[in-house]
Amino acid sequence: MKFKFKKSSGLPADSPRFAIEAGARRAEAGQVSKLLLVLAIIVLVAVVITYLVMRMATPPPKPNPNPEPTELQPVYSQTLGNIGFTFRSTIDMGNVLRAQDSLSSTGWQKDLATTERFIKVTIGAQNQGKENIQERSWDIGNIVDSEGRIYEPLEGYTISPWLPENNGCQALLKPAFEPVLCTKIYEVSKKSTGLKVNVIAGKDNLANNFSSDKVDTALIDLILK
Repeated sequence: MKFKFKKSSGLPADSPRFAIEAGARRAEAGQVSKLLLVLAIIVLVAVVITYLVMRMATPPPKPNPNPEPTELQPVYSQTLGNIGFTFRSTIDMGNVLRAQDSLSSTGWQKDLATTERFIKVTIGAQNQGKENIQERSWDIGNIVDSEGRIYEPLEGYTISPWLPENNGCQALLKPAFEPVLCTKIYEVSKKSTGLKVNVIAGKDNLANNFSSDKVDTALIDLILK
């Protein structure tokens, strides 16, 4: 039994017609790729436009009606003109200043008492300029608490026994010398917290301005022990 085989109807690879058909298929595939790329770009642009429109349509966030207060950092040094003031110490001396703890050698001294408490403050003052700063050009002033209550320093012979004999308040300040220490004692409420002390200097560091109340002032935080 004999079988008959049909000849293939395909075109030879080297025939002109085969080359034309192959080129047509490649061109068609290229057009499909370009179409897909164009569609992808259109979709991307549409997504971007949609995002921008939605973002523009979204109302901005409302400000917080009750913003948290900014916590202020304590300040332990201040500069007024050429005078640099620095915190040195604050001591809670209780409600009684004992005669035996006085710094003077007088034998008549008696205890000094209060219903509240005595606070002893020491601040350093240094001349950061190039010329002497004369006496009575600077000082430390009142204590202020967190509620704005003001406490003046105790003065006179009743408190002087508990102050250093070489107390440097308002003293001459020479350029670049070690800070001069100024110590004062205050009678302060037991309820007071957040204590600060005023430092004072005559404008332009001049004694004449200090005596005429033409002064610069600043506050220094106190660390109470």
